[in-house]
Amino acid sequence: MKTEIHPTYEETTITCACGNVIHTRTTKKNIRVEICSQCHPFFTGSKKLVDTAGRIERFNKRYAKGK
Repeated sequence: MKTEIHPTYEETTITCACGNVIHTRTTKKNIRVEICSQCHPFFTGSKKLVDTAGRIERFNKRYAKGK
């Protein structure tokens, strides 16, 4: 393995727009994100999957033919 070609791996903070701060290690410094697991609707349970126009039934019917 060659020496001195790898980036430095150091501690950093990931900051979300909601204010959540995550401390981790990475090759980049101070990452800012728009959405995280604390504010994402899927992970918080504030938004449910909605079947619009029977898409799930149509999908199941289409791919159930092979069984």
